[in-house]
Amino acid sequence: MPLEPVYTPVIGAALALFKAMGWQIRVRGIEHIPATGPAVVATNHVGYLDFTFVGYGVRQQGRLLRFLAKKEIFDHPVAGPLMRGMKHVPVDRFGRPQQAFRYAVEALRGGEMLGMFPEATISRSFIPAAGKSGAARMAMAASSPLVPGAVWGSQRILTKGRPRNFQRNVAITVDFGAPIEYGPDDDPADVTKRLMQSIEKLVDRASREYPQQPAGPHDTWWVPAHLGGTAPTTEEADAMAAQERAARRARREKEEP
Repeated sequence: MPLEPVYTPVIGAALALFKAMGWQIRVRGIEHIPATGPAVVATNHVGYLDFTFVGYGVRQQGRLLRFLAKKEIFDHPVAGPLMRGMKHVPVDRFGRPQQAFRYAVEALRGGEMLGMFPEATISRSFIPAAGKSGAARMAMAASSPLVPGAVWGSQRILTKGRPRNFQRNVAITVDFGAPIEYGPDDDPADVTKRLMQSIEKLVDRASREYPQQPAGPHDTWWVPAHLGGTAPTTEEADAMAAQERAARRARREKEEP
């Protein structure tokens, strides 16, 4: 694995945190991660630390993962320099995403491996929502493998709408699936549909085979409703997401001159 002035120390710090917290990270399907060359790794999104755990999984194959992340993170005085130093890719969700697309395709053509969350936001139901076509379009533009993945358990530590809980001995599952097959003339929307179907299957397996159970009735919030938990249903999560989008739109309109 290449040494980088920012990424390498960050990896070291992350590994030290994992060990100190006793987090039990199980990685499956690593054979689907190319040992060399470009690839887009697309996973579900259930917590703010997902990128760390997915990156840990890819690292088992000796690779570094560059994530596409919202521009606001790069504007942060602490996180911003780290994100740029690790060569992650900023995405302006409300501006011109074409610039990020071009940069990502160039990175893929240069042999980099990119990480993406096709849902573009954390799922409050912890079930994959509809995916955007960016991951498929980038992979197809660079003729690179499109690898589906799942991460599970990270929602228990830090997720949307819940207080952070850096508890010890949390089990984390990272699972990669076989690359999505596609041809040069395939519709990116169809490729995205197949990608999300694969991600859904991986998430379903990870959630059903998860080795830990809630500590009691008060701790069922991280378990999906269809598995007997008290997480929002997909319909409830969709309604919450719509309210958030409307609120953001109202704020942007208010800020515009």
